[in-house]
Amino acid sequence: MKELGQVSKLSINRFTDYGAYLALSDGGEVLLPKGYLKGEEREGDIVEVFVYTDSEDRPVAVTQKPLIFLDEFAVLEAKEVTKFGAFMDWGLPKDLFVPNSEMAKPMTPGEKYLIRLCVDFKSTRLIGVSKYREFMYPAPKDYEPGNEVEGQIFEKTELGYKVLLEDRYEGLIYANEVFQPLEIGSVRKLWVKKRREDGKLDLQLLPTGRVKYDEGSEKILAILEKKGFLPLHDKSDPAEIQQQLGMSKKHFKQCIGQLFRARVITLAADGVYLNKED
Repeated sequence: MKELGQVSKLSINRFTDYGAYLALSDGGEVLLPKGYLKGEEREGDIVEVFVYTDSEDRPVAVTQKPLIFLDEFAVLEAKEVTKFGAFMDWGLPKDLFVPNSEMAKPMTPGEKYLIRLCVDFKSTRLIGVSKYREFMYPAPKDYEPGNEVEGQIFEKTELGYKVLLEDRYEGLIYANEVFQPLEIGSVRKLWVKKRREDGKLDLQLLPTGRVKYDEGSEKILAILEKKGFLPLHDKSDPAEIQQQLGMSKKHFKQCIGQLFRARVITLAADGVYLNKED
């Protein structure tokens, strides 16, 4: 069934007490349950649906769109972990099951993981797979140092943050070059630092040639680049500085001094402002 795991536009064949049966390309039918009908549909109407498998592994259509499609990756949250595997939130009433055999490492409820949607080779049901490496390819040689790319942060390790690019290439942002929290699942603009011999990419958060400051200054700069203003100054209470930035008042004054001398910020009575580029 080529519609499995995909969004398709299907014609209504007939109605029953349970809903509407839609025509599949192979001559079969799939049920669109009554709860997804508006009540104004007629035989022959075209509806856009996602086809997956229900709790009894029967194909079923829904008008909701999931967070992931067949043969694609997405970062999903684990809702429940059992002795058989994990159940992931993918935006549909029935959670996506990741069997233990397809799990790269033990999962924890509430944590997010990179998942690929696949068809179980033992059946026709859709399953999640977290063993992602077998689906990765070496990045092409045109990924040169300095190139701007877009990547999704999918895992934090001691070495740094792993990044997925174009649904097929793997990159890494080294931990000692990260001066602000990176959210798992977020998509960011990044820059290629190096293409390694194995085809994996070393990435960085800043463009090549951008001046890099010490860790505390980078943390302040990251906040300013996002908000434009930081309501702290040299007369702010040390406890307030510690609460907002996790640093001492002395360290804060050193950091803003460094950024001020570099003409990156403006110091005002009410706080710190980021200078706009010309």
